[in-house]
Amino acid sequence: MNDFYIVDTTLRDGEQTAGVVFTKEEKLLLAEMLDKAGVHCIEAGIPAMGKEEQDCFKSIMDLGLKADIIAWNRMSKRDINASLECGAKHIHISAPSSDIHIENKLGKSREWVIRRIQRCVSYAAENGAFVTVGLEDASRSDINFVIEMFNKAVEAGATRVRYADTVGLLNPLSAYEIMSEIKASFKGDIDFHGHNDFGMATANSLSAYKAGVNYISCCVNGLGERAGNTSFEEIVMTLKYLENCKTDIDIRAFQDLSNAVQNASGFEINYGKPIVGRNIFSHESGIHVDGMIKDRRTYEVFHPEELGRKHEIVVGKFSGTAGIKYRLKELGFVVEDDQANKIMRDLRSMYARTKNINVDKFLINASIKRNAQITAV
Repeated sequence: MNDFYIVDTTLRDGEQTAGVVFTKEEKLLLAEMLDKAGVHCIEAGIPAMGKEEQDCFKSIMDLGLKADIIAWNRMSKRDINASLECGAKHIHISAPSSDIHIENKLGKSREWVIRRIQRCVSYAAENGAFVTVGLEDASRSDINFVIEMFNKAVEAGATRVRYADTVGLLNPLSAYEIMSEIKASFKGDIDFHGHNDFGMATANSLSAYKAGVNYISCCVNGLGERAGNTSFEEIVMTLKYLENCKTDIDIRAFQDLSNAVQNASGFEINYGKPIVGRNIFSHESGIHVDGMIKDRRTYEVFHPEELGRKHEIVVGKFSGTAGIKYRLKELGFVVEDDQANKIMRDLRSMYARTKNINVDKFLINASIKRNAQITAV
């Protein structure tokens, strides 16, 4: 039972990140990992790009994954035919909806776009495909035109529609207001596709969900064009823990997926990246460490073990006696508070002179030097 569904577009929008290229082997591996993690829909590529992309898409189809494997298309029968020839059962058709795109990029009219999308949707549906329609630059579009296009697409045979905040200009309040207004007039399934240009893609996706949207587009690690897309691991954890949503996504798969995407893309994530950053369960500050040792809930919303990870007490410049004692115990030594306090002062003095310290070696040597009665355990 799921309260929301994930449309992962790492293999399509994620690979459109400037400088990123996935090999066929990498795409197959990532598709299998996403499927094993319980992702519901995987946007696997753009068959119209050519033979290599078609071969890769076919190979992903041949894996027999549980997830819906989606082929991305422009409003073109040529694109759709390329996807159908690859065996695609799920066809996504992207259509511009803002006047900026319709008039300045295509040199067309709103009426032309509606006629075109209806013909393309009908054609794909008549060929046995499940069809979804995405509105590019929807967040800069006339909302009444967006609703009209959604309804016209469904009339032509679309099973789901996508609202794309293509340039990431929504904020959580506007995302909620817009999606609420759309949901009041359109009762079908909507996929919210957020971009992170102002750092709000995940927050906007949460707002869209609260407004009634039940499908969320995202990429592992928030990969994607420019500033990236909604982060897969962030939005799943946000909905699971902050909204108490039911999901069959395996959150223990996040770290391996994150590492695999980093390796394949060549893009390393920030050390503090929510959910998968290397430092997110690390604690150094004396007050924090003291609280963590007494009750982990003081500075952790959920246990790292739920993600297959563990928390770490780091000894450094801001450590207090609790952290010193904790680390020394891990190293096999027991010290009293006054001894730990002396070691803490020694460590801070050392950090005033240099950043490059072998902390464990320093702790052991300082402990022995300060009090010979430290007991190994």
